[in-house]
Amino acid sequence: MSTLFDLSFFVTVPFWALMVFAPTWRWTRTIISSPWIVLVPLVVWAIVAVPVLGAMWSLVTSPSLAAITEATADPAVLTALWAQIIAWDLFLGRWVYLDSRERDVHPLLMGPLLVGTILLSPIAFPIYLLVREIARRPRVGSAAVAQKDPVGA
Repeated sequence: MSTLFDLSFFVTVPFWALMVFAPTWRWTRTIISSPWIVLVPLVVWAIVAVPVLGAMWSLVTSPSLAAITEATADPAVLTALWAQIIAWDLFLGRWVYLDSRERDVHPLLMGPLLVGTILLSPIAFPIYLLVREIARRPRVGSAAVAQKDPVGA
């Protein structure tokens, strides 16, 4: 089970490496644009979750802290939860990467934010949303502002 636990993260490393270290390479956008990149950790999830699906089903239909605490003592349940978290973080990181490229947010700013998304997405994601809002605003004196000003024409 330990191997599958580790595998669920390590299979995502190439995708994270592309987003962090090669964000402007044309193949990075092509590869990361596919939502199928999250399939690999989800395959690990399926391998470990199917045998414990009954236990996991009761956790999601009648969740309680005590039940989840007890269930995560089972390495299969914990590995399935970990693979699900890893898949979600990759999906979220994929969206952040693609959105930041569309908005032309500088890769030197996005690299640390993407690493933060890997490590602590509940902190990094709201920070990115703030960066996104700032990137959305046109800069004073920019060509975008000049084009929108009909009086200046």
